Amino acid sequence: MSNLNGKIAIITGATGGIGFAVAKRLGQDGFTVILNGIDDQNGAARVKELTEEGIKAEYHGFDVTKEDAVTKSITSIGEKYGKIDVLVNNAGGLGGRSRFEEMTTEFYRNVMALNLDSVFFASRAAIPFLKKGESATIINYTSNAAWNAGGPGAGIYGTSKAGVQTITRALAKDLAEYGIRVNAVSPGTIDTPFHKQIKSTKPEVFASWANNIMLGRLGQPEDVAGVVSFLASKDAAFLTAETIQVGGGQALGI
Repeated sequence: MSNLNGKIAIITGATGGIGFAVAKRLGQDGFTVILNGIDDQNGAARVKELTEEGIKAEYHGFDVTKEDAVTKSITSIGEKYGKIDVLVNNAGGLGGRSRFEEMTTEFYRNVMALNLDSVFFASRAAIPFLKKGESATIINYTSNAAWNAGGPGAGIYGTSKAGVQTITRALAKDLAEYGIRVNAVSPGTIDTPFHKQIKSTKPEVFASWANNIMLGRLGQPEDVAGVVSFLASKDAAFLTAETIQVGGGQALGI
């Protein structure tokens, strides 16, 4: 495990799935990792798991859609360590499905808040501390849905992820003068709890998804974590305003 001289990484939504794989990988890379989530018991268990592997980790419970909670928590982390080196805006999700005709304003706002507001709130709070970081960077998550507008009932999810795609570029422009890089990953179909409903109710449909992926398999959380690790490293020092597809060629179809 390399020593990064106490580099600090915050990962939102990090108590499971891709987020935890990212936290684990950055911890193995030598970062002190700050896990965020809303399940405090699970958060404590995840920190224990990482600590037992020799990774420096702590958990901060807050809801990424709540402006005051995000600002307060990220500011407290920044003040504790005097800087933030990496912010991974991993939290997000489908939020359910709804066609536009029946869509409630509440549903619309909830999905936009989960995927787009969260990136804005966390990034804004982190910027003063990223300015003090070493080769500081923000890493966001977009989706194929940002381009193809999502499947039935996922239109507002796609819309929110298109917002993430653009705010990634906008932040990159805004922060370039401080040497802060901003990039995004776009995971394809990754075998995580995100897909647990279809996996349990229609396992044959879930398994068939691999047929639409060039590399012939579903992604694993570690596949995304490896790319995030690269984006957080000095090897990516000249990369900003980019989105990396992590989907085994799925975006092109077969």
